[in-house]
Amino acid sequence: SSSYQGGLIASYFLPFHFSSFLKNIPSPCMVFLPRFFSLHSRRFQHQFHRLREVSYPVHDKKPNFVSVKEALKDIRSGWNIFVGGSASSPTPLLVGLHEEAERRDLKGISLHHIHLHGPSPWSAEGSSGRVRSNALFLGAGQNKDVNAGRVDFVPIFLTDVAKMFYRKRVPLDAAFVTVSPPDERGFCSLGVSVDCVRSAVTMAPSLIGVVSSSMPRTHGESLIHSSHFDALVHDDNHLLYERKMGETGEAEKKIGKLIANNLVDNGSTMQMGVGDVPDATLAALSQHKDLGIHTEMISDGVVPLIENNVITNRLKTTMPGKVVTSFAYGTRKLYDFLDNNPLFHFAGVEWTNDPRVIAAQRQMIAINSFVEIDITGQICSDSIGRRLLSGFGGQVDFIYGSSISDDGFGKPIMAAPSTNKKSGESKIVSQLKPGAGVVTSRAHVHYVVTEYGIANLWGRNVRQRAFDLIRIAHPSHRERLEKETFERLGCMPSND
Repeated sequence: SSSYQGGLIASYFLPFHFSSFLKNIPSPCMVFLPRFFSLHSRRFQHQFHRLREVSYPVHDKKPNFVSVKEALKDIRSGWNIFVGGSASSPTPLLVGLHEEAERRDLKGISLHHIHLHGPSPWSAEGSSGRVRSNALFLGAGQNKDVNAGRVDFVPIFLTDVAKMFYRKRVPLDAAFVTVSPPDERGFCSLGVSVDCVRSAVTMAPSLIGVVSSSMPRTHGESLIHSSHFDALVHDDNHLLYERKMGETGEAEKKIGKLIANNLVDNGSTMQMGVGDVPDATLAALSQHKDLGIHTEMISDGVVPLIENNVITNRLKTTMPGKVVTSFAYGTRKLYDFLDNNPLFHFAGVEWTNDPRVIAAQRQMIAINSFVEIDITGQICSDSIGRRLLSGFGGQVDFIYGSSISDDGFGKPIMAAPSTNKKSGESKIVSQLKPGAGVVTSRAHVHYVVTEYGIANLWGRNVRQRAFDLIRIAHPSHRERLEKETFERLGCMPSND
């Protein structure tokens, strides 16, 4: 077990006999000892599988700054290439790869990535198919193409993406990433995207990077020495992609206040996804104290809470005093706030999203959104019927991790407006649309929040769940939902 491995590691490094160490520990603390070693053993578990460690200089090897065409000259047909995604999408390399594949008649190149921003000519309608994306999470840029069959999609938990590379389920030939300019010692930073990037750069034989001064230097596991790159392309015209921050709707504001006032206690550790509901929740937390952050991603909403000492991370179990995340996606204000800011610790998703690590956090609150939920509690978050929208991401990692919290105070929360903004359709339904994918199962679901209230489904039977969910549905849909529930269950929804 990982606890046993942790004990072996600890006994190896401690400067005295391990059994003597155990004898001197008060018995109440023994309850937490397996968790302590289990958490720390996970920091070691992948190191022996890596092709390289990237945080030290390679002797007698200097950075090789070249053009995009020169950087891609050794790419071959059939290669598996990892591509850093989100704000850090290395667009100059991707556009150049498309052009090189056409010019040199390269075929069968697979790109493995989470959601990308920027142009993707290799998957556009009428493209040759020489380069094909294998998306591990989808963004707006890939939605149309994946549903047209021009992009492949892998349903996978975000915590497993890094493991997929470490364990060579996908043997990588190269990795494309965006990094900060090297400092005076030659060290670059992976900046706002450590997530699954670090696992890829330690496993790919060939590393090619875009150097952009718009990439902030972040702290944590983001360090990579420039000597590990086979080629670097300096392009200050390539800027980090920024999130467009829209006006938060009234329904989202009500949801945020419901969560903040009823489900988040002072001293809680929080995870939030990206979107209007997380933004509204953060905005509603201004009167809270000593909140901490352990999450897969952060956006602009954390900045004012840090500046006003709402987020202090003072009471966190793991890395007190630090905001722990794996990537960031927001505006330039956020990226500037992150630059050389030791308050933030960026780490790989194999650790940040490990449910056992999440469970160890103090009063762990996980807040995520959904597309629709049926009356039994099945949650669809990645599609509208058969049409794919996103992916699993870290939703299940954090929903499950918070539900098995060590201190018993974790709260897994699923939140969304009661209706679709465009169509007016209810997001609480008697049955999911045909083809809809279940991301969070009805056994995982606990709290569900709309602008009309909070339902706690944990431990409730299906008839009771239907009653609870209909109660927080939009009033104009409640009567119909009751009738459909009777047709599905053979009985009326009831609280008893």
